[in-house]
Amino acid sequence: MLKRVLIANRGEIALRILRACRESGMETVAVYSTADEKALHVQLATQSVCIGPAAAGESYLNQNALLAVAKATGCDGVHPGYGFLSENADFADACREAGLTFIGPSGDVIRRAGDKAAARKMMRAAGVPVTPGSDGPVETVHAALSAAHQVGYPVLLKASAGGGGRGIRRCDNDEQLESAYQQAKAEAMACFGNNELYLEKLVLRPRHIEVQVLADRFGHAVHLGDRDCSIQRRNQKLIEEAPAWGLSDAMRREMGEAAVRAAKAVGYESAGTVEFLFDETGEHFYFMEMNTRIQVEHGITEMITGVDLVREQLRIASGLPLSIRQEDIRLSGHAIECRINAEDPQQDFRPAPGPVEFIHFPGGNGVRVDSGLFTGSELSPYYDSLVAKVMAHGRTRLEAIRRMRRCLEEFALEGFATNAELSYQILYHPAFIRGNCSTAFLEENLARLLDFSRRAGDEEEQL
Repeated sequence: MLKRVLIANRGEIALRILRACRESGMETVAVYSTADEKALHVQLATQSVCIGPAAAGESYLNQNALLAVAKATGCDGVHPGYGFLSENADFADACREAGLTFIGPSGDVIRRAGDKAAARKMMRAAGVPVTPGSDGPVETVHAALSAAHQVGYPVLLKASAGGGGRGIRRCDNDEQLESAYQQAKAEAMACFGNNELYLEKLVLRPRHIEVQVLADRFGHAVHLGDRDCSIQRRNQKLIEEAPAWGLSDAMRREMGEAAVRAAKAVGYESAGTVEFLFDETGEHFYFMEMNTRIQVEHGITEMITGVDLVREQLRIASGLPLSIRQEDIRLSGHAIECRINAEDPQQDFRPAPGPVEFIHFPGGNGVRVDSGLFTGSELSPYYDSLVAKVMAHGRTRLEAIRRMRRCLEEFALEGFATNAELSYQILYHPAFIRGNCSTAFLEENLARLLDFSRRAGDEEEQL
């Protein structure tokens, strides 16, 4: 087993990794920027080292500094968490060249899975359903137009190296495609340093369903059920649940097996997620992308399977086989996660970082909260706006919904605005309760949900 792990991240995911390491008997080295000097992961790690100034480019994204700290502190492993350098193939390679174990897939695998256009080809060859679209990159606007005419509008132009909802343009006709092509290329280059685009048919009103996989270096791979991530705004997830509601056992098994084939097709090793679009008919699903890291929402899969995904990552990276077989995995009950972000939905979701004057997290049976904040800490404007991941598990989906409502009623934060009230309103929406929301849900219902939130706030002030 690994002995000492550098955690190349911050916030709640750094804490999550730190706890798994400690329970596995591993020491931890935390890195932090000057903005995170008093952060919780810094206080709880075996050892902590300042990595640079607040700007991420000079601290958490500084590969040379991270590797220098890892070597100086005697680490034998590096866990990148999610975001930052977690899907950076060059960093994975650099860790291995420095004699460090990168806790994740190899750089070559990250490149294969991260190139969306190339990944589509591999998935087709592996028998994984893919959305109709271009056979590879569309090198010119004329190639894009030809592919669009072949599959029919509406279509999406997408960055081959994309992720996080960036580098995507919807086009409903030739004129829009011609206009969007250069814009998408420019955004792709600015965000990912790669302006390659591909085109695919836009699946209208889909559900966004992803499958969790684990794979070791001995060729063993398993899936751990699915998660529905359809409640999202501008491709950013807000509420997730596991398992996805309303899937037949046969469909769930088919998706899981397709996800395992996808992982094996790219030679995957570690924890990963295969994302699918589920069409409006409920009869077809299509490969969208593979995320080569631990996901933000991994906790709800842990709640319904009892499997510690980060612990499995540590075992795999240590050269051990998976501790579970496919037949060992049983889905128990239902779990929901609400991402509480420091943003003001009433002000067009304007970021609202600041000092935490007071914070209280919910608790009780079936409740888990992952957060790096505490009363007296500060949510920095330099990084993402995540305050906490509130998770609730129940024997049934309805019990999980009711438990999550109770959790959000207990959640309290003074110091800045959050989206907690919006999430609370969603949990009462009839479409959500029925479990048939598409990715268009929030766009279609946001005005009404915000009106309910506004009135609830007014009533609270009057009280």
